[in-house]
Amino acid sequence: MGSLELVQSPAAVARAKGKAPARGFTLIELLVVVVILGIAASLALALVDPDERDVSAREARRFAGALEYAARRAQWHNELLGVSAAGHVVRYWRRVPDDERWQLLVDDDVLRPRSLPEPLDAMALAFAGRALASDAIVPLRASGRNEPLAFALATPRWRTVIALDPLNRVSIDGPTSAP
Repeated sequence: MGSLELVQSPAAVARAKGKAPARGFTLIELLVVVVILGIAASLALALVDPDERDVSAREARRFAGALEYAARRAQWHNELLGVSAAGHVVRYWRRVPDDERWQLLVDDDVLRPRSLPEPLDAMALAFAGRALASDAIVPLRASGRNEPLAFALATPRWRTVIALDPLNRVSIDGPTSAP
């Protein structure tokens, strides 16, 4: 007859011989930990220090949303609003009916003056098919029938154009590589 052999784990064999089982990590376990730490570090770096292209795209979406909101607010409140962009600041204005002056709009959280992050600059490009001074106030009419207008957000390497059509639809072109 055959003999019955007992199969024991390596740890059980080591204990039986009076030796402690080997402790530590395998090479695979160490490599998995290193890969996980590398992925976490790269994600943290991307969140802490976004590149110019990401900043330009994010701010263009924010500006486009505020521009669309301003056009709708002009209709809702039956008021003439304006928007200007110069340097690192985007501002929204309200036309004072009595004396035809522009007054800075500060009573609306969405339309408060906004400082853009460095190195982003904003400028007015066109209104009704004509070029504008970069700091011009572009009107948004209460009737909702606005002339086509465009603004640009630019960094030294990227440029994004935000446009509003006569139906108050906002489009974003870019970011594209700056010339």
